[in-house]
Amino acid sequence: MRILLIEDDLMIGESVAESLRDGGHAVDWVKDGEFGLAAIHCQEYDLLLLDLGLPRTDGLTVLRKIRQQQNPIPIIILTARDAIADRIAGLDAGADDYLVKPFVMAELSARMRAVARRQLANAAGPHLTNGIISLDLATREAWLVDESPMRLSPREFALLEALLVRPGAILSRMELEEKIYGWGCEVESNAVEFLIHGLRKKFGNQIIKNIRGLGWMVAKAS
Repeated sequence: MRILLIEDDLMIGESVAESLRDGGHAVDWVKDGEFGLAAIHCQEYDLLLLDLGLPRTDGLTVLRKIRQQQNPIPIIILTARDAIADRIAGLDAGADDYLVKPFVMAELSARMRAVARRQLANAAGPHLTNGIISLDLATREAWLVDESPMRLSPREFALLEALLVRPGAILSRMELEEKIYGWGCEVESNAVEFLIHGLRKKFGNQIIKNIRGLGWMVAKAS
């Protein structure tokens, strides 16, 4: 999952970004509302984590502008504003969830998974699956039918999640790299092939198919 974090508090921003990256997500972090709107304009994201008390353009204005542009990106507000009126204003402006600081990362991760499930037709529960391989979004374990779960590395998780979100769709190298690496991260040579090789060793060669010259896919559920 590629996430945009708009947060001006350096301590909170660094802590959240590091935790999300450790969890297998690609994270881009900006520190004011104007940069946030520019990032949304030039990059496709799976989720936005949005502070309200931002420099230049406040978070509520950022939220309203995004929704005015008919952008359906899931948005979770992260803020110290705990008044009921602020929560109502944020949700009415188009936020999918509202989390008051201070919070623990385990709760944020759970809320992120809940928001993601609402966006995905093939994720009614806590798992992504195409009927052949399943992925637990909470534990980062994957398993084949009737076999024991196996723990994935953060980047193996990110790659398999990207494929299982769209079973039957071919994802190019660039599309997969965008789910694995955020801004400033060095893209390792042959990283996608290396990760796919590792997943095939765990689950079999046919679990991820290479479409020559186009990219990779997992089979669509029959």
